[in-house]
Amino acid sequence: MKNVANYLRVLACVVGSVLVLPSVASELPLDENENGEQVLPSTGELVSRFWELEPEHKRGIYQMRTYQSNYLLPVHYTDNINIQPTSPSRGPSELQDGFKREEVKIQLSLRTKVLEDFLLPNADVWVAYTQKSLWQAWNSADSSPFRSTDHNPEIFYVVPLAERFDLIPGPVRLQMLKVGFAHHSNGQSQPLSRSWNYWNIGGAFEVGGFLVESAYKLRINESDDDNPDLERYAGNFDTRVTGIFDLSSLTVTRVSRNLSLNKGSWQLDFTYPIRKSVPDGARFHLQIFSGYGETLTDYNHYQNRIGIGIVLLNI
Repeated sequence: MKNVANYLRVLACVVGSVLVLPSVASELPLDENENGEQVLPSTGELVSRFWELEPEHKRGIYQMRTYQSNYLLPVHYTDNINIQPTSPSRGPSELQDGFKREEVKIQLSLRTKVLEDFLLPNADVWVAYTQKSLWQAWNSADSSPFRSTDHNPEIFYVVPLAERFDLIPGPVRLQMLKVGFAHHSNGQSQPLSRSWNYWNIGGAFEVGGFLVESAYKLRINESDDDNPDLERYAGNFDTRVTGIFDLSSLTVTRVSRNLSLNKGSWQLDFTYPIRKSVPDGARFHLQIFSGYGETLTDYNHYQNRIGIGIVLLNI
């Protein structure tokens, strides 16, 4: 209970400092205020449009959309490059002392709806795929290899709640519930192989104009496990707190084991439009990461990272 209390205090501080999902805020059309100026809708409205929670937001099945942020960070620096990944079941890999601390980070993430208004009113089934790569592009001496690439396909069921249920008293508005199955692996052979399968149970709620998303990952046990201590280091409980500053966006993400403040990671993503007149176009992107598990290859490796680049794709 002490860990839970500490975690909630930290989360409250983050919310209080005003925090938007770059993928949500930058994909959707803008509203106009009473002066005719373009403004972003409220966080609750953004989520409803992004996940098509209401009939007026439905866009049909098999339409390709963004999911997580799609970005390119050509300048991405770590203070502790992982030159010899290891795990309890696979042992150490070959030493790569030629790796540079400067890398390129790329994330591509897409989704499509496969079933609409399924079982419950306005509830939909989605499939998604996210790929994250760390590329030693500036390391010509080693032929610029991709040091790590994560593959994360998912299928999930999204149920809207805000318009029909008020399950939480006070100013908190529960927007949606999400239940699904996911596979996450780095596509490598032993001893570098890392993977896990999990059930994903989460939701999104609005608190006074701010958005909080949480997801619990229930691991499916495997007889031949690449990384048996993955949850201990990288965690299985994601919390993302979001909000809007005018045309900019700021996202703070905490990943931990259950609600523990031990290990896990913190990540901050800040974006701002390259052209103010086109806020839903390309955006500058600053990312800061600290902790374990930025990729599966680095799941038990602690590091601090900072990257600068652009948000690539918003559809």
